[in-house]
Amino acid sequence: MKVLHLLPTLASGGVEQVVLELCAALHESGNESVVVSGGGRMVADVEATGARHITMAIGKKSIRTLFLIRKLRKLIEEEAPDVVNIHSRVPAWVGHRALKGIPESKRPKVVSTFHGYYSVNAYSAIMTRGDSIVAVSDFIRQHIAECYPKTDMSKVMVIPNSVDTSYHYPEYRPTTEWYEKWYAQFPEVKGKYVICLPARVTRHKGAAHLEPILLGLKKQGIPAHALIVGETKKGKESLQRELMASYEKAGLTADVTWTGLRRDIRDVMIASDVILSLNLIPEAFGKTTLEALALGKPTAGYQAGGVGEQLDTLLPEGKVPTGDTDKMVEVLAKWYKNPPYPNLPLGAPYRRKDMTDAYINLYKELCNNK
Repeated sequence: MKVLHLLPTLASGGVEQVVLELCAALHESGNESVVVSGGGRMVADVEATGARHITMAIGKKSIRTLFLIRKLRKLIEEEAPDVVNIHSRVPAWVGHRALKGIPESKRPKVVSTFHGYYSVNAYSAIMTRGDSIVAVSDFIRQHIAECYPKTDMSKVMVIPNSVDTSYHYPEYRPTTEWYEKWYAQFPEVKGKYVICLPARVTRHKGAAHLEPILLGLKKQGIPAHALIVGETKKGKESLQRELMASYEKAGLTADVTWTGLRRDIRDVMIASDVILSLNLIPEAFGKTTLEALALGKPTAGYQAGGVGEQLDTLLPEGKVPTGDTDKMVEVLAKWYKNPPYPNLPLGAPYRRKDMTDAYINLYKELCNNK
């Protein structure tokens, strides 16, 4: 069985990680994967799984991207995959138009994975087209049912994203050497109540809410220090400057550390006291939150979306109404004295094998119904 994945890039993020994990599982089960994207730092990781990567800028929001339809159609005809798994909206538009030009008898089955809490419009509705639709959480399945009422819900199945429990487990600890380098690079965090926000620097990821949270904790005499762990993408530099100016005005410059993108996020989370999710727009899933919970870390988050589902199961007391920074301060102040422990070990459906088995079974079922 051959599966061809379509996504914008292989830069960084939850979608890319899911594709990487599916490629590894397909290869291990004797199947073949081809990934088509605009490229990025994770290409080598994908190729290391045994998959092939073909660079094609099918994710750019540009009229010129439509000129790739014929090129993608030719590629699909040459590769002759059994299944095309679409992972994003622009690739979906290009992909469906490419497939339309292939005779139905030779056309592969199409899986559309609804990875995001997309804005509701005709552009996003393309993700509800396909032989099967995967929702990454119950929240997203409900979103599809409510906002795209013409969708055949019998085609929609929930396959949550997952974590590798051999990599994210509560007994894991960084090496002494790692800690030495960490505190040498960021001496300001030593001895502090470290609150980690693992998120890209965007307005909806909630970094601005760290200001009232820090002020509220410090008012109670708690030596809180915030870590913002994530990249500032091109075009978002002004937002970072705006946030830094606001922290400075509040007297918090010394209480916030910007680490940028880190490849050792697992170690950073272990070295932190609390992990936060402050998304102002509901997360479709929230993979980083699940990783933190699997590590046994106290994790608090705004309760909407996939993050709320995870906390419901694994740490209900970490659920906070979206935007309620006073309640977040209350929770974190309580945890400063008595840190909680998630409901572990992690079980179905959140383990990596749960996810990859569900996808592979879906692919096989579609192939058998050709």
